[in-house]
Amino acid sequence: MRDVAVVAFAQSRHTRTSEETSEVEMLMPVLHDALGQVGLTTSEIDFTCSGSCDYLAGRAFSFTMALDGVGAWPPISESHVETDGAWALYEAWVKILTGEAETALVYSYGKSSPGELRDVLSRQLDPYYVAPLWPDSVSLAALQAQALIDAGHTDERRLAGIAARSRGSAQDNPHAQLASSPPTAELLTADYVVQPLRRHDCPPVGDGAAAVVLAAGDTARRLCPHPAWIRGMDHRTEPHGLGVRDLTDSPSTRLAAERAGAFDAPVDTAELHAPFTSQEVVLRKALRLGDEVDVNPSGGALAANPVMAAGLIRIGEAAACIHRGASRRALAHATSGPCLQQNLVAVLEGDR
Repeated sequence: MRDVAVVAFAQSRHTRTSEETSEVEMLMPVLHDALGQVGLTTSEIDFTCSGSCDYLAGRAFSFTMALDGVGAWPPISESHVETDGAWALYEAWVKILTGEAETALVYSYGKSSPGELRDVLSRQLDPYYVAPLWPDSVSLAALQAQALIDAGHTDERRLAGIAARSRGSAQDNPHAQLASSPPTAELLTADYVVQPLRRHDCPPVGDGAAAVVLAAGDTARRLCPHPAWIRGMDHRTEPHGLGVRDLTDSPSTRLAAERAGAFDAPVDTAELHAPFTSQEVVLRKALRLGDEVDVNPSGGALAANPVMAAGLIRIGEAAACIHRGASRRALAHATSGPCLQQNLVAVLEGDR
């Protein structure tokens, strides 16, 4: 296999709403930032791949309009995935591994503010048995949280502690939407959104974008003084029917981690895409993460959760830890769908 690394990562300042900004206007500064970090122009990128969702935009093929932010003339080699940008990064990674590209630009974006996100995400559900009931994303996450509590894996105080820690960590993240938290005891006095989840257990609704530049071998070493090498990456999915799953566990995450080599050596940092506090409990168990691992030093999805970009941001944040020397071996996780339905795991390392 070729050596492939993340050599640049950029993201927007995530906000509750961006009514006066189009997707292209939101993307362009992020794309210019990522390319500027490595001194490349669009014409020097061999492959471009994006991730987004037409349901959020409310129109078909909205991603073609976002290409204005990249510049598609002269013609470029381009692809798109209708999901989180982490899966676009996976496609770009495979493209480089097969020798069809030396460099790749990956970006993703999401504007959740125009619609009611809890209802929009119900379109991800099984269209025959579940979607007609219109369960929203927070209610489904509450079912998962209650299953964890009933099984004795967590309680509401521990969930509040996860929220306080994550949003406290985000104080050092200039891109975070929420960057502070009251003490755990105060959080537990808030009203429920859907029992047992309170507001702090849920991700903020917001708009944002992110971009990553990948490069192979010597090109990566030339472009970046401390490349974050992708040592393995894999993605798996759970059954579509929620009733046939154990919501307290994530076998797909565990299998993806195993195939990506996450269990071959210890990691010191983990960026987990856990939009709800209860999902961090599930992921820590599946990924065998102990207290010695620094989990979500960026604040994670509880601090900023731009839908379709939050998973790519987890990979970018893990790579950034390696770029600045704060991590030697990091794990990044991305998810899509209800209750951790689809999961991707990447393992990144710095030069030894």
